[in-house]
Amino acid sequence: MKLSTYAKQLGISYSTAWRMWKRGEIAGYQLASGTVIVNQPEQENHITRKVAIYARVSTSEHKNNLDTQAERLVAWCSIQGWSVVQVVKECGSGVNDQRPRFLALLADPSITHIVVEHQDRASRFGVAYIQTLLAVQKRELVVVNSAQTAEEDLMSDLVSLITSFVARLYGRRRAKRKTDQVLAALQENGSNGEQKTTTTT
Repeated sequence: MKLSTYAKQLGISYSTAWRMWKRGEIAGYQLASGTVIVNQPEQENHITRKVAIYARVSTSEHKNNLDTQAERLVAWCSIQGWSVVQVVKECGSGVNDQRPRFLALLADPSITHIVVEHQDRASRFGVAYIQTLLAVQKRELVVVNSAQTAEEDLMSDLVSLITSFVARLYGRRRAKRKTDQVLAALQENGSNGEQKTTTTT
């Protein structure tokens, strides 16, 4: 198929697909007219494996990272010889279990493999439950990189978690103020701990 068709099928821009092809991450060839043709995967792979990529960032401030995250995942799948049929991108905390796009992937029995870059891209908690339930359906959550994600992303999820609990305790209107107070206390305790350590050494 044409590279433009392939990009549309994946849900990525043509320029992104072009860069990936130039880097050799997408198998294909170029006609004399300049049109890039992507090699079609074997029919058997279409039948036995239907791969979807899930990219997530915690907040809209990191939204620019979604495209690069998705690019890395598409490249990884290409190296494995897997044909990606869907690229799903979402902004939302890893502790939020109401992410509609991820839930839609989990609910789609035709998707056999859901590929994420890090385990906590799927969920901050309960990943083993997700993997077990998918395995029962002969499906799989594939984690590309076992390394921990950035500290700022972890802090963002921590804020979401605290806000959720505080909202239940004090109500939505007071949640943000209480969350700020809790985080300030945590940061103050952390600073005090560092000062004590410095003094001791």
